[in-house]
Amino acid sequence: MTTADLLGKIIQVVAALAAFSLVIGLVLFLIDKAPKRGRDYWQLAFFLLPALILLAVGLIYPAFRTSLLAFSNSSGEWVGGENFVWMFTQPAALITLGNTVIWVVVVPILSTAIGLAYALFIDKSRGEKYFKALVFMPMAISFVGAGIIWRFVYDYKSGDSAQIGLLNQILVWFGAEPVQWLQTSPINTFLLIVVMIWIQTGFAMVICSAAIKGVPTEQIEAAQLDGTNPWQRFTNVTLPGIRGSLVVVITTISIATLKVFDIVRTMTAGNFDTSVIANEMYTQAFRAGEQGRGAALAIVLFLLVLPIVIYNVRVLRQQREIR
Repeated sequence: MTTADLLGKIIQVVAALAAFSLVIGLVLFLIDKAPKRGRDYWQLAFFLLPALILLAVGLIYPAFRTSLLAFSNSSGEWVGGENFVWMFTQPAALITLGNTVIWVVVVPILSTAIGLAYALFIDKSRGEKYFKALVFMPMAISFVGAGIIWRFVYDYKSGDSAQIGLLNQILVWFGAEPVQWLQTSPINTFLLIVVMIWIQTGFAMVICSAAIKGVPTEQIEAAQLDGTNPWQRFTNVTLPGIRGSLVVVITTISIATLKVFDIVRTMTAGNFDTSVIANEMYTQAFRAGEQGRGAALAIVLFLLVLPIVIYNVRVLRQQREIR
């Protein structure tokens, strides 16, 4: 690009910015000169319009377009509900749906349970902030980074090669044969789930710890005076007091689990019966060229997430009314 071309581009950009500024200034001037009764409405419309445009372009149109694609094939022809029939009849697709159910049941429950137990054990201990940082650190790692780290843990070397995977090296130390962990179904699915639990436990721990500290001390002391043991104080005082926080933790982790893609894609690419809905959606739409099937999977994923979001909003609204 010559200097003259570059100068021309700069002039065009400056002219466009000047024209945009002129239009904005003109609109503000007209709003300011408008009658007082209608001025507020025009100001509201002016400031809401950019957000509404972005919402329409970035959310409403893609949702509408995806809904149409879900009922068409790779050639764009209308096929009705064939993509949904494929999803619930093909063995590979059923395995994908089953894996997603396993993920969304196991990950939120175990992550929340481990995070809650850890928060209780370290509560008011001398090194509490250091113990929290230790468990929370995986939250700072991306899903891709976590997948790469744990892929080394599960790594397998054939023949007489030295094992660099931690699990297989432990097996070798005990005289057992190394195992292809990520290629062995169904244990490979649960090994991928471990990665997600490792990441989400820190989030659950932080929220639960803050909620535990919010339980009134007077209630706990009153329960102690009544002669209750620690388990009774937990189930009858602490647990009811942190119920709202537990709901938020479980629903948030459930939504994140339903959308999990990076871990599966990084570690197995969905092979060996480990695929989940988000990964299969990507595979069908961008690898297999079946955009209709990918769109159908996206709609199913949306329908699975929607009830959780609605329930979470209802619980938060009830808590706000109580307060």
